[in-house]
Amino acid sequence: MGTIYYGGSATPIHIEDRALAHLKVVIATKLRRGESFTVSWRHPEDQPRGRTTLWLHPSIPLRFVFDDPEPAALSRQWMDELAQSANSSGGITLVAEHFDTGPIDIADDAPQIVEVADND
Repeated sequence: MGTIYYGGSATPIHIEDRALAHLKVVIATKLRRGESFTVSWRHPEDQPRGRTTLWLHPSIPLRFVFDDPEPAALSRQWMDELAQSANSSGGITLVAEHFDTGPIDIADDAPQIVEVADND
């Protein structure tokens, strides 16, 4: 389970390493261009119903931390889909990859965990 630390917030945002690797590439590309945008996700089932949206801006500190020391193999299709949503007025909506990577069982008591929604 990877983690995003954004701005001065002490609340880490946990995202599965593979999804975070794809998200990192798209976010870094947008921020390198000086572009601001949003990233949204639905709350996991074990949290109160709802969704969260972050406004990402190049001047706000951002750090990605991965549990796996080896970089994930990236899917060009998934990165393209995330990049296309980043360029939309709704910003990036974190969705699942189009193939089943299998369940990931991780025990984590963190205050915020992001599960990738499957829109199929």
